[in-house]
Amino acid sequence: MWISLHKKNGCLKAEIFNKKIKIKVDTLSFKTISANKATVKKEWVVVDATDAIVGRMGSKVAKLLRGKYKPNFTPHVDCGDNVIIINASKVKLTGNKWTDRIYLSYTGYPGGQRETNPARMIAKSPERFIRKVVKGMLPKNRLGAQLLSNLYVFDGAEHNMQAQQPKTIDLNALK
Repeated sequence: MWISLHKKNGCLKAEIFNKKIKIKVDTLSFKTISANKATVKKEWVVVDATDAIVGRMGSKVAKLLRGKYKPNFTPHVDCGDNVIIINASKVKLTGNKWTDRIYLSYTGYPGGQRETNPARMIAKSPERFIRKVVKGMLPKNRLGAQLLSNLYVFDGAEHNMQAQQPKTIDLNALK
């Protein structure tokens, strides 16, 4: 048995003569892990929305709901966490978005198009405003509706989910 080394196009190539070599490869290590409903580990997390910019907070919460921060993320499975948002009325918007941004809705009747801005939505119901922001960042299908049911929004600093023992997450630490 003898070995010949060649350098061709910047790559080192080895040839082994007069002997057959069998290399055993462990094929189990190459299996793709796909999460399903039974193997998903869901956690409860609390996010404080005080002085958080709405869009940036919403996108990070959507990633938490979706489970994209987890190594076993599977796109078609609800593998995200249950998220509790507190202090929903203390969020911030940059620039003149409080008055200049317009949200349209339609009642279904002729002439039934309604418009509102974030200032009016926060004054009426901060929970609905945050839910609307996060819903816009989730998939527009049945999975998105299921993920949105894992979001709990509270106006004050208190919430009624202490039995789940949620852990507090700083959104600034997430990318």
